[in-house]
Amino acid sequence: MRKTSQRFGGDWTADKLERVHKYLLAYMKIMKGRPFRVAYIDAFAGTGYVELKKKHSNQASLLPEPEEAKTFIEGSVRIALQVEPRFDKYIFIELKRKRASELERIKEEFPSIKDDIIIESADANSYIKNLCSKDWRSRRAVMFLDPYGMQISWDTIEAIAKTKGIDLWILFPLGVAVNRLIKKNGRISETVRRRLDRMFGESDWFAEFYRKKESGGLFDDDTGMEKIANFDSIGQYFNRRLSSAFAGVAENPLPLYNSRNNPLYLLCFAAANEKGAPTAVNIAQHILRR
Repeated sequence: MRKTSQRFGGDWTADKLERVHKYLLAYMKIMKGRPFRVAYIDAFAGTGYVELKKKHSNQASLLPEPEEAKTFIEGSVRIALQVEPRFDKYIFIELKRKRASELERIKEEFPSIKDDIIIESADANSYIKNLCSKDWRSRRAVMFLDPYGMQISWDTIEAIAKTKGIDLWILFPLGVAVNRLIKKNGRISETVRRRLDRMFGESDWFAEFYRKKESGGLFDDDTGMEKIANFDSIGQYFNRRLSSAFAGVAENPLPLYNSRNNPLYLLCFAAANEKGAPTAVNIAQHILRR
């Protein structure tokens, strides 16, 4: 069968998916037999497959690589659908209609649970906030937010926390977006400031990431500010923001590196339910260890 996929990632992609998979297995073992309707929610669900970028050898191939030889791995959608014990509902959110249409085919591969698979072509922030506004007293869920950049707004994260029923895995765009936007001299446009405010839910990030220069030259026309933030401090700041909203947060979020050993994302975990958070965080922290 021909696989349709999103071309993305490398070893870090497989690493991310394997850790989330381990959590789903542990979560469903704990939730089996408990009096809750349990869902798996996946925003930015893609097509269900991920095509990994391959490392090229120094010798050029004389023949083009056939389609079947490409390296595919199952994305988070298919991983969740295969977890046993199974979830009661699966909600996959994908804004791009073409990808959402491709996702519809997945129901044919899982006929026994197809009636419990919901695929929505919608804006993730709007859909999630509406979903989180429901009554969650008899519901529980694991949510995976895997955006391509800075699409998730802080009010969406707050809505997830307020359910008191969702365990959240979120990929924070540490190197692919945030660090690049935080210029060394503090010259950040109002548009970019608003984007960062929207993602962090406050403007205090500027005071965290910059300090005033001790002295400036006569012809120094920059802002008089200098960047003190690095990958570690940016990640710590975002994790503290999660802690301000959720009952429990893993203290060891995992940096995901590219082939040049530059951090791209930070894989973070937060639990919304006060009673379940200690157990959930303990499991997540174990899974996040290198």
